[in-house]
Amino acid sequence: MKTEDLIAGLARDAKAAGPSLHGRLMIAAGAAATVAFALMMLAIGTRPDLASAMGTVLFGQKLLLVATLAVAALALLRAAARPEADLPKSVLVLPALIFLFGMGHEVATQPAAVFGARLVGNNSALCLVAIPLLAAAPLAIFLAALRNGAPQSAMQAGALAGFAAGTIAAFFYGLHCADDSPFFVATWYTIGIALTGTVGALLGRRMLAW
Repeated sequence: MKTEDLIAGLARDAKAAGPSLHGRLMIAAGAAATVAFALMMLAIGTRPDLASAMGTVLFGQKLLLVATLAVAALALLRAAARPEADLPKSVLVLPALIFLFGMGHEVATQPAAVFGARLVGNNSALCLVAIPLLAAAPLAIFLAALRNGAPQSAMQAGALAGFAAGTIAAFFYGLHCADDSPFFVATWYTIGIALTGTVGALLGRRMLAW
């Protein structure tokens, strides 16, 4: 059998089993969110000023950005689970617009003298540790769900599993983190999510290859 015929056959099978695979990924997403939230509450808890922070623009923008990234990551992950792997990159447009709004708001409302301090924040070290740790179990859940698919690229699917796990972990970590500056989020949250994506790519190459 030619490689092209094999891929076409797998694509037909994946489409036939699409709802089942989609359902598994949605269950995995719910389980991943539940586990990440539980771990966050057990390990570090929410920030003491959460009630007042919820009324601020920066806190809302931070959570909205990470939430839309998580939704985009799940859409990309669902597509990557199929052998044709036609990734819907348009799902990243909304997070990009929210990011640009946040950066513009920060530049417009804060003096340049404090940019460096707001970028470093007070929790950068914790951020780099907490996000990957909170994402570990969600990543394992997504990788297990992906074993029921037929990804064209095992490494890409693993990386997107890490991306999804990292964004979910970052969302719940955001309930603890008192650094709401878009400068901080764009730097340290991104690094934490990228670390999880890298681990996912390495694990995916070993666990999802066919």
